[in-house]
Amino acid sequence: MVGARAIGAADVIGSLTGVGAVPSEVDSVVLRTLRLPRTILGVLVGAALGAAGVLIQTLTRNPLADPGILGINAGASLLVVLSITVLGWTGALATAGAGMLGAAGALLVVIALSWRGGTSPLRLVLAGTAFAAALGGVTSAVVILDAGTLDQVRFWSLGSLAGRDTGLIWPAIGLVGVALCAAIALAIPLNTLSLGDDMARSLGTSVARVRFATLVTVSLLCGTATAVAGPIGFVGLAVPLIARAIAGADTRWMLAFSIVLGALMLLGADVVGRLLAGTGELEVGVVVAVLGAPLFIVLARQTRAVSL
Repeated sequence: MVGARAIGAADVIGSLTGVGAVPSEVDSVVLRTLRLPRTILGVLVGAALGAAGVLIQTLTRNPLADPGILGINAGASLLVVLSITVLGWTGALATAGAGMLGAAGALLVVIALSWRGGTSPLRLVLAGTAFAAALGGVTSAVVILDAGTLDQVRFWSLGSLAGRDTGLIWPAIGLVGVALCAAIALAIPLNTLSLGDDMARSLGTSVARVRFATLVTVSLLCGTATAVAGPIGFVGLAVPLIARAIAGADTRWMLAFSIVLGALMLLGADVVGRLLAGTGELEVGVVVAVLGAPLFIVLARQTRAVSL
């Protein structure tokens, strides 16, 4: 209903269901080709980032960790830039594919860098942070040196739900759906893992297997979200903090709340961006950053929210 062109509730229902009011041709096009796809993508991306935040915070036992801490978003961004610069890929599906491959490649490198007879939360964080910084520098250098790439990447790098290819919706639904099912299956093992490696082993949990499965799941969630909407911050950081404040430290409940709250936060930011800019709009990545930073500061100061 909300945007540069206001559309009534009856027209929205009539356009989407074919029952009741018959909207004008312009309203029908706006709803079906613009607003419905971006709403679906908003739900998927928000849910994916919220779930990824819970997984990575539980895995690293750091309630202030972000999915980008493993370098996954940086890997996706770099390969998108290189695909445009070197290979000349410009299509939305090609960009999304490059983003997913970059996320997976970054994950493999981080695991290799942190592996020493197994992985540990500390080594993962250190390797991921260092690798993300290195990839970010390379990405910035490539973008600065190529003016054409700068123009193509600039819109994608802000993080946006607008103007995305509708062909991305079904692949995104499939990938995020599989990853969310895996995240739900990992919730109980992660609960035991949060008690410490020795305790988890005594309870029959395969620590290495759970960590690897969690990393793959986070990579799939973040890679898909970054590929279809660009890098969006704060959702994976702030949403799990809110969920923990509501539901406590049980990964199962945190995951359930974060999936819903992540989708709501991203959709809310998208609507706010459409309202604030009048006839234009602010990209959702910008709105999330502006609104998310103060929220994160408030939550980080709450003892209950930052204690695991």
